[in-house]
Amino acid sequence: MLLGSIEAGGTKFVCAVGDEKYVTKAHIQYPTTQPEETIQKAIDFFKQFPDLKAISVASFGPIEIRQQAEMYGYITDTPKKGWSHTDFLGQLKAAFKLPIYWTTDVNGSAFGEYTLAQLAGQPIEALTYYTIGTGVGAGTVLGGNFIGTLGHPEVGHVRLKRHPDDLNFKGICPYHGDCLEGLVAGPTFEARTGKRGQDIPLSDHVWDIMAYYVAQAALQTTLHIRPQKIVFGGGVVSEAFLKKVRQQFAVLMNDYQAVGTLEEYITMPLAQNNGSATVGNFALAYRTLN
Repeated sequence: MLLGSIEAGGTKFVCAVGDEKYVTKAHIQYPTTQPEETIQKAIDFFKQFPDLKAISVASFGPIEIRQQAEMYGYITDTPKKGWSHTDFLGQLKAAFKLPIYWTTDVNGSAFGEYTLAQLAGQPIEALTYYTIGTGVGAGTVLGGNFIGTLGHPEVGHVRLKRHPDDLNFKGICPYHGDCLEGLVAGPTFEARTGKRGQDIPLSDHVWDIMAYYVAQAALQTTLHIRPQKIVFGGGVVSEAFLKKVRQQFAVLMNDYQAVGTLEEYITMPLAQNNGSATVGNFALAYRTLN
């Protein structure tokens, strides 16, 4: 059985075909350009596999996930230039007479980590996945389902307490300035320092400031949702950075609620090379058939 995955990011698309054991058989990666060209490349890729049974799409957003809504399947008012009001799902349905699952990029990644935990014999009922890269977002799986009915969560835009050494930085979010995304997304490094994140050593104080904000996000998630695990992925995240986040989290929590060993609670993804969304998409595509 062949299943399709589209991880639709604002910077790149990753399309893959895999089997019911979630093993990738073929994949392509290419830059996100204009909607028609970018989506057509995905369609052309999947057309090579006539035995494809279902597809799942994990897309950057905001997107419309309410099936009864007029714009269900659309990317809505996104800051990604040229992509607002794109009928993404409609173009796929016109090309394929297959079940197609539609969700956010971070929901796809969250479901991938949830699935990998089950396969590893570490069953988890509640898990939150954050991505910190060009943008910031999070998805949560509770008992095999996603949270959000009025729409999907926009965790990247929660408000935070400012670090005392970062009060002069206004943030980069075009909507909110200093929300979570506006303070910790990858482009904030260059906005603060004139240097890219990968060129700044972990000893630089800017990483402590970032860890303070990310720890606040983890604290909010812990106290609001009480997941068994919080996973951080994306280009900004490394194990060395998460060590700083755990230290800040412990200070902020101040022993108020127990979460177990922090190294097991706040973690890197189980999937290698930020491949969580591909695994999640395979699992979600498979679920549409059952």
